[in-house]
Amino acid sequence: MDKVKSIEITPNTTVLELVKKMYNTGFQGRKLSESVELFARMLLDESVTILLGYSASLSVAGQWKIIKWLIENNYIDILVSTGANISEDIIEAMGNSYYKGSHLCNDQELFLSGFNRYYDVIGKESDYLQMTEYIAEFILTLDENNNYSSREFLYLFGKYLNSNNINSILSCAFQKDIPVFCPAICDSPFGDASLIAKSKKFHLKIDSIKDYTEFMGIASFVTDSGVFYIGGGVPKDFIQLFAVTPDLLFHDRKIPNRLFPKKRTGTDETYYPHKYAIQITTDSPQWGGLSGCSFEEAISWGKESDRTNFIQCYCDATIALPIIMQAICEHQIKRNSKNINSKFKE
Repeated sequence: MDKVKSIEITPNTTVLELVKKMYNTGFQGRKLSESVELFARMLLDESVTILLGYSASLSVAGQWKIIKWLIENNYIDILVSTGANISEDIIEAMGNSYYKGSHLCNDQELFLSGFNRYYDVIGKESDYLQMTEYIAEFILTLDENNNYSSREFLYLFGKYLNSNNINSILSCAFQKDIPVFCPAICDSPFGDASLIAKSKKFHLKIDSIKDYTEFMGIASFVTDSGVFYIGGGVPKDFIQLFAVTPDLLFHDRKIPNRLFPKKRTGTDETYYPHKYAIQITTDSPQWGGLSGCSFEEAISWGKESDRTNFIQCYCDATIALPIIMQAICEHQIKRNSKNINSKFKE
């Protein structure tokens, strides 16, 4: 057995050097370090398409530029997000701000003063409404007769943002041709914006079945998949299904061009477990929800394969995410784009 090595604090230590020291410690410090090591391996594996699940409402807490950085450096190939995370960043991208508050604020006073609270962050309702109205203005430019997938809708919105020099996650995804899916898109300012558009006699149609079919269809031009979950929720569930349900698109229940499918007794389905998996979460598995579901449990579903290739770091994402990505930045890994979005244009 390798010995635990106590961390010694020294001047001029880089984040990467500190994280490497944490590899020889214990508990979630070691898991954080192992996450860095595993993500680096994932990035260097040319056979892997990387999917990022971006949950909750983290953009208001100063995390959205990290996601943009991942996109800019080709460190992810597909983004699946909550609607909040890819709309609330637009408030800052438009030149407005969120503010440091306290979880002990007087919430009645905040309400009367026009502020919303996100634990210890506060934002102006007027800024939120400005952002929502901006999305509604974009919706009015669309074809009312078209049924859009969330990917199509968000691609066009990213193009719209980019043309107006609003440098957000979606505009960056448009520039890098990264597909963005949002399976619960109406549970966000996008849903509110669709109501504003409807008040102006425009009926937006986003087709969730088209969305699911497009997403699962990607599996036919993927060799292996690696996943990184920030939180859990719908984005995690959507991506986990990428390992076990795309075969249903095909009559013989086999994904074309995919090698070595797994099979199980009593079914003709084929399974293509994620080769790598990382999750930063504060949820626990014993409550039975998907957000806290362990990767060990996911093996029984065929969603994960090798215990040596997955890590769950039980930590607040606002702590773990910046440290992990700063360490990855110091690795200076170069990675080419998989050009997934271009496949939809062929």
